[in-house]
Amino acid sequence: PQNEHIELHRKRHGRRLDYEERLRKRNARAGHEHSQYAKKIRGRKAKLYHKKRYAEKVEMRRLIRQHEEKKQTGTSEEPERGVVPAYLLDRKQQTTGKVLSSMIKQKRKEKAGKYQVPIPTVKAVSDAEAFKVVKTGKTRRKGWKRMVTKVTFVGESFTRKPAKFERFIRPMGLRFKKAHVTHPELQTTFQLPIVGVKKNPSSSLYTSLGVITKGTIIEVNISELGVVTQGGKVVWAKYAQVTNCPENDGCINAVLLL
Repeated sequence: PQNEHIELHRKRHGRRLDYEERLRKRNARAGHEHSQYAKKIRGRKAKLYHKKRYAEKVEMRRLIRQHEEKKQTGTSEEPERGVVPAYLLDRKQQTTGKVLSSMIKQKRKEKAGKYQVPIPTVKAVSDAEAFKVVKTGKTRRKGWKRMVTKVTFVGESFTRKPAKFERFIRPMGLRFKKAHVTHPELQTTFQLPIVGVKKNPSSSLYTSLGVITKGTIIEVNISELGVVTQGGKVVWAKYAQVTNCPENDGCINAVLLL
C-alpha cells in the first residue's frame, strides 16, 4: 500500500532508543502546553477551545466518580451498644457507594412520580411550530436566530444578551407572569404569579426557554392562599399543569397538583 514508508522503516529498523522516554516527557509536558495555549488564544478560537476542554474535563470527572463508586465499600452492621471512641464514630454504618447512589436515584423517581397529572399525554410541539426563523445580516442570508411563537415565562432576574448574539428571541407580548390556577378540591380559581417552568413535556429546550404549552408543569406562588404544612410553615409554591393552549386563548389556565 502507498504512503506506509514510515511503518515499513519502523518494522525494519525499530524506533529510536530513547523513544519511550521522550514520549513520557512529551506527555508530561502536554498539560503545561495546553495551559499556556489556553491563556494565549483569543476570540472565537478561544471559545471553541474552552468548550472542548470543558467537555473533556466533565467526562474525566464522570469517570473518576464512577471508579470511586466502585471502590467505596464498608461495613453496614449495627454498632455495639455502649460508648464509641471519637475516632471510631464514622467507621460503622458506611454502606457501599452503589447502594447510596441507587437510593438517591430511587428517591428522585418517587419525587417525580408523586403527582397524578390531569392531562397525562399531550401532542408534542414541533420546533417548526414553536420557532420562526429570523433572517439576519446585511443581505438577510443568515438564519441562525429563532423567534419563539409560543407563550413564555421569563424570570425577574433574566438579563438579555446583546441583540446581536441573542439566538432565541422571546417577544414581550407573549411573556406571561400570572396564571389562572384552579384548586381541584375547593373548585375555585385564583390568579397566581408564576415562579418558573418545571417541565415542558415536548422538550428540555422548551423547559430551559420557559415555553408554556398545553400539559406543561409550572410552579406557582400560592403563599396568598395560606396553605400550611403539618409543621406549621406556610407553603410558598406548588406545581400546576397547564390545561389550555395559552397562545390561542391569551391566558394561562392551570390545575393545581396536590
